[in-house]
Amino acid sequence: MARGRLRIYLGAAPGVGKTYAMLSEGRRRAERGTDVVVGFVECHDRARTLALLDGLEVIPRRVVTYRGAEFTELDVDAVLARAPEVALIDELAHTNVPGGAAEKRWQDVERLLEAGIDVVSTVNVQHLESMNDVVEKITGIPQRETVPDEVVRRADQVELVDMSPEALRRRMAHGNVYAAEKIDAALSNYFRVGNLTALRELALLWVAGKVDDQLARYRDDHGIAGTWEARERIVIALTGGPEGVTLIRRATRIAARSKGADLLAVHVTRSDGLSGSRPARLARQREIVEGLGGTYHQVVGDDVPRALLEFARAVNATQLVLGVSRRGRLAQMLSPGVGMVTTAMSGSIDVHMVTHEQARQGHKRPVRDPGLAPGRRAWAWTLSVLGLPLLTFLLYQARDGLTLPSDILFYLAAVVGIALVGGLWPAMFTAVIGFLLLNFYFTPPIGLLTVAEPENLIALVVFVLVGFGVSAVVDRAARRSREALRLHADSEVLFGLAGNVLRGEHAVGSLLERLRETFGLVSVTLLERPASGSGWQVVATVGGRPCTSPQDGDTEIPISDGLALALRGRTPAAADRRILEAFAAQAAGALRQQRLAAEAERTRPLEEADRMRTALLSAVSHDLRTPLSSAKAAVDSLHGSEIDWSDEDRAELLDTAAQSLDRLDRLVANLLDMSRLQVGALGIAARPLALDEVVPRALDEIGPSAEGVLVQVPHELPPVEADPALLERVLVNVVSNALRYGPPGRPVLVTASAHGDRVELRVIDRGPGIPLADRDRVFLPFQRLDDRDNHTGVGLGLALARGLTEAMGGELVPEDTPGGGLTMTVSLHIHPGD
Repeated sequence: MARGRLRIYLGAAPGVGKTYAMLSEGRRRAERGTDVVVGFVECHDRARTLALLDGLEVIPRRVVTYRGAEFTELDVDAVLARAPEVALIDELAHTNVPGGAAEKRWQDVERLLEAGIDVVSTVNVQHLESMNDVVEKITGIPQRETVPDEVVRRADQVELVDMSPEALRRRMAHGNVYAAEKIDAALSNYFRVGNLTALRELALLWVAGKVDDQLARYRDDHGIAGTWEARERIVIALTGGPEGVTLIRRATRIAARSKGADLLAVHVTRSDGLSGSRPARLARQREIVEGLGGTYHQVVGDDVPRALLEFARAVNATQLVLGVSRRGRLAQMLSPGVGMVTTAMSGSIDVHMVTHEQARQGHKRPVRDPGLAPGRRAWAWTLSVLGLPLLTFLLYQARDGLTLPSDILFYLAAVVGIALVGGLWPAMFTAVIGFLLLNFYFTPPIGLLTVAEPENLIALVVFVLVGFGVSAVVDRAARRSREALRLHADSEVLFGLAGNVLRGEHAVGSLLERLRETFGLVSVTLLERPASGSGWQVVATVGGRPCTSPQDGDTEIPISDGLALALRGRTPAAADRRILEAFAAQAAGALRQQRLAAEAERTRPLEEADRMRTALLSAVSHDLRTPLSSAKAAVDSLHGSEIDWSDEDRAELLDTAAQSLDRLDRLVANLLDMSRLQVGALGIAARPLALDEVVPRALDEIGPSAEGVLVQVPHELPPVEADPALLERVLVNVVSNALRYGPPGRPVLVTASAHGDRVELRVIDRGPGIPLADRDRVFLPFQRLDDRDNHTGVGLGLALARGLTEAMGGELVPEDTPGGGLTMTVSLHIHPGD
């Protein structure tokens, strides 16, 4: 059976019209004769959305009972039994109530797709897993219901349902999204213009990425290797040389002229690891690219032009930026170089060859690594100078039993032996001297530097050529062996450095100390030039006397324009420069991270204060206005003369005004107590207190809603050490919270018992409870679970209750109620006199 097709309507925010678009699509398909059913849809009492359900078959929902409450969910089995062609299923990211076959609705949708049923669904960008933390930072509201991005990316069609922030806010103001009492809070919180604009941009960027994936998949499926200029993508080829910054800036200017162009930097590393790139420079250039909004990539390939073009074609690049070769003219004549080869093979990709200062300065011939230790070369010269005469003497004594080819082989063995000991130049010297000695002592005419027979001349020439070839091969092998050993040592050092990073050792001092130990240095100092440019400042130092400027050290490692490492002690070998630069780059990163962490630590109190202030204004705006409005309406009605109120009506209006003012009084008292708690200015008047006296007073303060509370507090309990007014406030807030979330017909129970030196007072409800992961969050000010629109209080109750309890030396702990619900346990010390 063929797998069903999935179509998803993606929106930036609630209310943009995803469900409306899904139902409209269902009606269009039904009118064309397609068998369409509605598996699950949330209309939120929106009239225009409800009207679209007319004429569509709706599969009844499955009723699930959980913790004493009833919920309705998608009935997957019923949809499978009905076997329609298309199923309309709203809210793809929804989390199912426990008790079903699948945890998430998208898993139910997978079952339908596997059964060959096409599905049309909806999801908001804030529910995508990759966007979860970003959306929380923008809106300040965490999203607990998410769907993996891969699920949405696998969809056959993803259509963006777009609406400008202003249009969406107008829809809300007209009452087309939320009920009238929720509009003000929603517009001032989640649905601010800035939030909606940011969410809209996130949705557009995500859909653009989905389109890129579809285009890449289509090109792969059809074997299309050429570039399609659907979007400008500029690739910068970085070698790790100093010209990299120039290339990045030039590519950035090219990208700026092409609005919306992507910037990608790539560095090709040879598979043998001998590319000679500079880690510090690459790290700095990577930082510049990413700071300009680009991305950095690293690929492995021995054929640099081919690797560059394969990468460029893989990302559908339109332009490639290369630096002009730094090689000399003779080298360019002998070999065309990377730039020329890349240009010749580029095809439809435009190649920009950028000149730079290093190319204008000309090519500097690098210092050749001798490959072998000086002691071995000295031994080779000694063997050549002393060994050749000895070998000649021995062969001359045995000349009657040996032929010229045998003599040549002995000399060739000497050349090979000396090449193994001392490398190229001693071996080549041995080959030349051996040619002369063979010619003089063993080639007729003997005693003359002439050759009578052509065969002998050929043999001697071949001897020299073979000697030169063997010398070059042996020298190259020795050099490669030395480089491999050095790279092995470098890799071990870098492996240790990477291990430190993975273990979280980001401190600058620890990195500098490891560098000092690795190279046996006296001191290592990280220096920074202030923005004013006057002198250098010591950022961190380890070892002996620190350097006050880069020039004070024996070795200077520049990191950036204003940052450098100064090393004092032995001068590291030139081959160790790459490792030193890797340490320097890591130290710069650690310094940057350390400063960012310090800055974040400094701003955290400000952010917390700003969050508290924003939450306070947002929450209190509704809870202050509601009781004030009720009280004002009652007083205005009594004050007016248009209606002759009866005594009963007058008493009811006065009671309404009194209740509203009491509610306002409790709100202001909570705010004042919370502010006193936060500044440590709350006065505590603790004394012996009987719980059976405090609990009734707290219930009386709550009012009529507390009439159904069951109280089982034994009279024989010992008195506790507490402040009567504060404990009463704690009980009012905890019991009020239990009443708010408890189901109708299931009364709240208040019990108490003594345990050791404490008395525990329990407030037990049968509501939905609180997940273990959210129990600490409910005690934060202005936080309420499943109540984000600020219509049931400012969220201070439990936070204030815990703060007041702890101020009296007690504890407030949430626990699960057996059989479902939440138990709040207030634990207080027994009065020491009892």
